[in-house]
Amino acid sequence: MPTDDRKTIQLGDPRALRAYAHPLRLSLIGLLRRNGPMTATQCAAALDENVPNCSFHLRQLAKYGLVERAPAADGRERPWQATAGSTSWTDDSDDPEAKAAADQLNAAILRQYMRRAEAYLAVRGDETAEWRAAAGFGDDMIYVTTRQLTALTEQVEALLAPYRDRAARAEGSRPVSIVQMAIPAPEDGAA
Repeated sequence: MPTDDRKTIQLGDPRALRAYAHPLRLSLIGLLRRNGPMTATQCAAALDENVPNCSFHLRQLAKYGLVERAPAADGRERPWQATAGSTSWTDDSDDPEAKAAADQLNAAILRQYMRRAEAYLAVRGDETAEWRAAAGFGDDMIYVTTRQLTALTEQVEALLAPYRDRAARAEGSRPVSIVQMAIPAPEDGAA
């Protein structure tokens, strides 16, 4: 059964949040979500990792319901697949352990975004002029209330939704990471 791109796994248990916060596990989930079912051997080759390491981390992800065994083409293959198209968790728990685990996961994801951006910069010169002009970095300072920020986030999600559909991909399209960070800045303008 292929991954349901519309399904979201909601993590709340601090142990699950900490387990998901591992860099290789984040990469494995992303790989399975993008490529569909893969064996540990295929994952290892794609991520330049060793097979036992990928196998171990796939089993850990399965423990928390993030991946599962996929049907195999033959009896020897043992592919894995993501159980959902996305994962979410709450950042506003009153439980200190859950809050600390969510912060750990958010920090791991931020480091992964930085690695991706640095990897893109390393090969940016090899991209076509068209892709170099279309891709890039930017930021803006806006002034909003919490209600306005929530509405803005919902609008951005609605704007991106049509581009997530694998079946509706335009010819010549490529996967592109859109990173959203809504971080309140100090009123005094300090960094």
